[in-house]
Order: sequence, then C-alpha cells, then structure tokens
Amino acid sequence: MSSLLEAVRAGRTAEAVGLLDGLTDTERRAFLPELKELRKELRKAPWEEASHRAYPALHAAGAACETGAAAAAAWIAATDMRWSRSSPALLIHILGDRDTAWLADVTHRLAERPAIAGVPYELMAGLVRLSGCPVPTTSTYVQGWVAHTGQLWQRGDTLFERLRRDPHLAELVAALFETEDVAGPMEWASAEDVGGWVDAIARLTAGGALDRKSTVDACVARLLRGGSTLDHRAFLRALKALALTREEERQRTTDWLALASDAVPTVASHAQSVLGSLALDGELTSRRLVEMSDAVLFRPEKKLVRAQLVLLGKVLARDASAVAELLPGLAPAFGHEDAEVQERALKLVERHLKKVRSPEVRAELAVAADQLIPTLRARAVETLGAAPVTAASTVYEEVLPPAPEPARLAPAPESAVELAEELGVLLTTEGDVATFERALDGLVRHAYQDRDALLEALGPVVARRWWSSMDPEYVQRPDNHFSRTHHSFGSSAFGLDLLLATVHDKVRTGTLHEGVQYGHRGGQCRHSALSRAFDARLWEVAYRLRTDPLPFLLSTPSWSTGLLEPDELVDRLDAYRRLGARVSAADFAQALLRVRRADRAAAAAAAERAEALGTTEGTRLARWLTSESPTLPLSRRRASETRVELEFGELLDLQEDFPAEFRALGRPVTTSSGERYCYHWSQEVERHWLAILPERRELVAARLVRDVSAVAVDDTRGAAAVLPLLAESDGVAGQATHLCVAYGLGARHPEDRLAAVDALLVLAARGQLDTARLGADLGELVRSGAVKPSRLAESVRTGAATGANATIWGILRHTLAALLADMDGDVKPAHARALGDLLTVAAACAERSGARGELPHLAQTAARGGSSRLVTQARRLRSALVEGVAV
Repeated sequence: MSSLLEAVRAGRTAEAVGLLDGLTDTERRAFLPELKELRKELRKAPWEEASHRAYPALHAAGAACETGAAAAAAWIAATDMRWSRSSPALLIHILGDRDTAWLADVTHRLAERPAIAGVPYELMAGLVRLSGCPVPTTSTYVQGWVAHTGQLWQRGDTLFERLRRDPHLAELVAALFETEDVAGPMEWASAEDVGGWVDAIARLTAGGALDRKSTVDACVARLLRGGSTLDHRAFLRALKALALTREEERQRTTDWLALASDAVPTVASHAQSVLGSLALDGELTSRRLVEMSDAVLFRPEKKLVRAQLVLLGKVLARDASAVAELLPGLAPAFGHEDAEVQERALKLVERHLKKVRSPEVRAELAVAADQLIPTLRARAVETLGAAPVTAASTVYEEVLPPAPEPARLAPAPESAVELAEELGVLLTTEGDVATFERALDGLVRHAYQDRDALLEALGPVVARRWWSSMDPEYVQRPDNHFSRTHHSFGSSAFGLDLLLATVHDKVRTGTLHEGVQYGHRGGQCRHSALSRAFDARLWEVAYRLRTDPLPFLLSTPSWSTGLLEPDELVDRLDAYRRLGARVSAADFAQALLRVRRADRAAAAAAAERAEALGTTEGTRLARWLTSESPTLPLSRRRASETRVELEFGELLDLQEDFPAEFRALGRPVTTSSGERYCYHWSQEVERHWLAILPERRELVAARLVRDVSAVAVDDTRGAAAVLPLLAESDGVAGQATHLCVAYGLGARHPEDRLAAVDALLVLAARGQLDTARLGADLGELVRSGAVKPSRLAESVRTGAATGANATIWGILRHTLAALLADMDGDVKPAHARALGDLLTVAAACAERSGARGELPHLAQTAARGGSSRLVTQARRLRSALVEGVAV
C-alpha cells in the first residue's frame, strides 16, 4: 500500500496504474481510504504547491479503485481534479476489464453530468464503444460530440464524411435539434468544411442517411421552441439549406403562423416570406392571412409590419372577393407606434373600402380609427365615418410611476446562525446597501457579544472561502494576499472577506494596523476619494475586531439609501458613553456624512441632545447638524474629444475635522484624473458609494460621469445600472446627475438605456427632473457624436410608452431646438439622417399631451421639399403644436 501512495504522491501515474493491474475489486477497494485522505490533503494545500503534481496519478488510481458505478463516475468527474485529470485513453485502459453493464452505467452517469463538469467526450465515446450501450443523448454528450467531430479536420477528410461514417448519426442529429448551446460549435468549420454542419446535415438528408421528414420536423420544432440568437441563426440556416418543397411548406402552415407571431425577427421574417408566397399563389386562405396579420401587425419590428402591409396590398389588389374579410385585418396597424405604418394602413383601407358592401366592416374600421394620430384620424372621420375628436377626449393626464420610498433597515440579525446565513448569501450575491450594512453591523455586534458562538456559526460559510485554508505560518508572512491587495476593495464582498478572515485570525495584526495608518494605496482616479472612504471604515472595523471590539456601528444607516436619522445617531453615542466604548474615527466620520440634515427642525432638536451628552463626539455632531445645509461646489463643463465632462471645485466643510481618508471627498474633481490606473472594476460597489454621501449625490455623480459616458461613447455594458439608485438618492439633482442620465439614454445596450429611462422617470416623479437641462445636454451630446440619435429615440420612445408624454416632450423640445438649428446650413450634420426618429417621438408626445407653442427652426425643416421621414415628421410636429390636439 505504501508503494502505491508513494507513486501517486510523486506523480508517477504509469507506475501507480501498473501496481493496480490484475488486482481484484476487493483488493482495489482497500486502497480507497488512503487515496481519499490524500485527496483531502491536496484540497487544503496552496495551489502553487508542488504536491499538485500528484493529481493525475490520484485521478487514475481512484478511478481504478472505485468499484461502484456511481462512485466511479463521481471520482472521474470530480471538480477538484478537473484541471489535472489523467487522459481519457488511460482511463479507458483502466476501466477496460469491467463488466459491460457496469461500464454502461458509468457512461450514462458521466453523460448526465453538466457540461461545466468538463467530462471529456473522448472518454464517454470510448466507454460507449467498450460497453456497446445505447449512445447517450444528453446535452453534455451532444455538445461534446459536436465540438469533437467538428475539430477533427487534421484527419484530412470533411465533416460530411465523418458524420456519414458515424454509427450513431441518426440518434445524435435528432438530439442535436433538442440540445442547447450547440449553435456556436456548429458554426465552426475548417477550410475543407465549406458550409460546416448546416451543409453536412442538408447533404446527409438529401442522400438518405437522415430521414427527411424527421429532420425537417426537428428543425422547425427547434425554431418554435426558441433560444439564443446564435441558435436561431444556426437552425434557420439549416432549415433553408434543406430547401423545402412547396408541399412541405404548405403542410406546416400552422408552424409558419406561430413563427411569424412569436419568433425572433430573422425567423419571423422567413416564416412571413413563406406564408406570403403561399398567399400570392392562392394557397393560403383569407382566414389564415387575417390570422397572420393580427399577429404580425402587433409586432414592434417596423420591417415586418411594413412587409405585411405590402403583402396585404398585393392580395387585396388581386382578389376583390377577399376584401371584406381582409380589410379588417388592417385595424391593428392603426394603433402602431409608427405614424408611417398607420398612414400606409389607412391608405390601403381608403383604396379598397369602396369594394366593401358590408356596413359592419366599415363600422369595425371606424372604431379602430380612434387609435390613429390626429391628422390621420381627421381623414378617417371623412372616409370611414369615425367619431370626431371631442373636448372630452382632449383631456390629458401625465402618468408617472410613484416616487420610490426608501425602506427602513431592519435591526441586525439577533442570532449568530441567522447572521451567518445572511453573510453566506452576501458573499455570493453582493447584496444591496441595506443587506450589507445590516450584516456588517451584525458581525460587529456578535463579535463583541460572543465571539465563540459567532465562529461556530460561521464555520460552514467560510469553509470554502479562498483564505480559509491558509497555513498559520503563511498568515504571518508579510506578503500574504491581504497585505498585497489592501489598497483597494474590488467589491463589498471582498470587504466582508477581510472582516471574516480577521475574526478567524487569518490576517496579521500588523497588516490591519498598516491598513488603518496608511490607508489607500491605489492609483488616483475619479473614484479614489469614494473608495478610500469606503475602505477606511472597513479596515478600521477589522483592526478594532482584533484589538478593541466595537459594541455596534455608529454609521449603520436608518434607510436603504444610506441616510441616518439624527436622533438615532444621538442614541448610539449615548449608548457608547454609557458603555465606556471608544469611538472609531472612520465609523463616526461616515455617520456624520450620512446623518440627515435637510430637515432643519429635526437636526436642531437632535443637536441639543447631542450637545447635552458632554462628549467630544456629541459636540462635534451638534456643530455638524447646526451648520449650513450642504452646498454644491463650483463647477465647469469641459469637452474632451466627443465627451462632455464636469469639473468640481473644493468643499472645505468635507475636509475640516475629518480623518485623512475622508478629506479627499471635498477635494476638486478634474477631468485629468488618472483613469489609466483605475482599479474599480466592480460596478456592484457603486451603490455603496452613493450611501457614503446620501444627501450629496452630485459629488458621487461627478465621479461617475466618465464611467457612464462609456456606455454611449465606447459601447461598454453595465455602467448605467447605477442610474436608478442615483435618482433615488437625496440632495440636489444638478449638472452631474443630469449628464449621467443623458449618457445613459444614448447607451449601446438596451438594459443600460432602460436603466436611464427608469432614472429619468424617478427624477420626474420626485419633481427633481430639469427637462430643459437634460434636453440641452442631449442636444450637445448628439451634436458632438457622443450619443447616437437612433439610440436616444429608442430611449425616449420607451419613456413615452409609460405615459410620460409631457415629460418627454419637455426634454425633446430643447434637444430638437439645438439639432434643428444645424439643418439650416448648407452642409447636413451627421445626425440629420436619424433626426426623423426623434421628430416622430416628439410629434407623438406633443399630440398626446396637447402641447402648443413654437419650436425654433422647425418651420424651416417642415418647409423643405420632398417626403422624407425628416420632413414628414417635422410637418406632423408643426401641425400638432399649432392645433394642440390631444388624443
């Protein structure tokens, strides 16, 4: 037994396997206890240790000694040995003498593992050959088959030839159409495999190796089921390559209708073209065409809607007998958001209405005409007998979401077990400000009250943290992980790791003292002032956990936004006084920055109580509460390339009597800050920055402008997620806040634009939105090229769809005033082509809200010749502003 363990420890895989050859199952099982002990030992060893060379030998030996199918599969697929496994060929050799039923069991257990387990396809396929079992059709096996088969180009043959020789071709291709995440590997092809998988499947079907009906049905069913964009693209290509006959298309009419209704645009467009071809050949009934129109005309994709109107126009012109049945199918287009779609639909109705004898059809269309924009509705009154606009229908009411209310923080978890559960969730999800602050306060309280009970409860939580297995000698080394990285926390979870590691004596006291004494060591970027304050409190709390535990935190907020009620802070200082506890400087500084001062009456009353405490901190709090309300620093706008940014001046009140790590919050913010050395990659920590200065969001926004601008200028993703939280924060919503929202409205990715729209609506609901400022900012950013008009149009259209038409119009009137001014010159600006989209949204908002008045430079644009979208929508907006009709 010692010889086997010695060979495994030394990494001599061949020797270890040789020692196990010829042994019985009983003899092999006898080695398992020591192999499992070695595995536990290796798990705890630092990753860089040389002992990890034993893993391949350990992996092979364990697979040979496990005699149960479930245990063998678990050992082979073990996560801790994933990166140092023995080769598939060696494992197949080791398992080759087992019973075929046992091998089949192991094979299917491995195939049922998730793909992330990384079980090699070569191993599973080899076991299928050894056992003769049915080929697995799990997603893991099929994904492995696709990737492996597509990468064998070095053999000199083609993918088609490799697939044709595969004995399990039919079963695996059938499973291919039911497996997720295979489209990517299907798109890979070598130079010899022109067309790749799509071409190979089509040729195999044409040659009879695959049943045609089954393959076509599976392909259509896959498109009906949906999936990723990549999946749709790959399987749509496969369907087109199969070149369906007219009979095959006609048999699947129901499927095409479903795809035209609900599939992604590319697939829906193909289904629409198939149905359109059937309709024009007279092979699609009028009832089916109406059913198709009802679905497609409700879709938001203008290209699909316009194609459907063209199709209806062709069928109506060919078949006069179908007019009475088809014409009501145009009614959904009357409610489309695009005015051009509405006009096309109305023109079709006007052109063919005279062929209709039924008064019911005319009445149905007249009712639907209520959805038309005012100018088109006026035409419908004459042609359809639609109800005219009355005074009652012109009353407009703005619809805004209710202003969000901050949530009260619940008390810290009472039991150590409950605290441990919350910390476990926080370490994996980051959590919001309220959850983080409650857990932080709870950790401090329980460490002060009963450290042993806390350690016992935290056992399962910290067992798998990266620092938990650090050797005590390594902890004392000055180059351990916390020593090297304490200059900046990448996330709030890292800060919790610091505190938990401190409680478990995994951080040197000297490291903690160094963090408190010398503070931030990262690069000087726009965020460094915020990160320094955030880090300073955590390092000081960690140091006090080790040297002089705090009974609780003074700075725990009262509300989810980070605000702290002044009376609560006075109560906490009083409790400190009675306990004789020493106040933490950073904790108290954060409490001062969070305490509510906007309510001057409440602040004054709390100041009297604080002064009466007779402590240094009480006096400092009283002076802070009765000082002048927070003011904004002097600011100026700076243009850099396509960006517009802000620079803020100095604030002395944030530098006097504050610890060194907090004074940077009051220092100037400039555009020349060293972004190149910014380490703040985690967007989750931004919510905690807002909670540092909950009544001064402009100071935070000024430091976030550069980040948020990247979602529009550089097409990055995610930085606008902070905007709704910025809108929910307190303090003046000034230039920085509005500029952040402006950039977000022009973001590349829809989720960022949606976050900006949410922020805009929250500011409007709270009465804090300056529409003139935001509109002017957007005009400037569009003109500079930072914001693309098409993206902005999508954002404002989304905002208007919620019912905030007057708000959106209030913004756009200032944006358009700047952009239309550029149209008066001889050279068209870059934004001219997309300006029609913005005018469309503006016209719709003006019509719905009943806006009136003049818009500078609109008349000149409306007076241009032609019927371009720009000119047409300019005329529509001019008409709306003159007539002031709301619908």
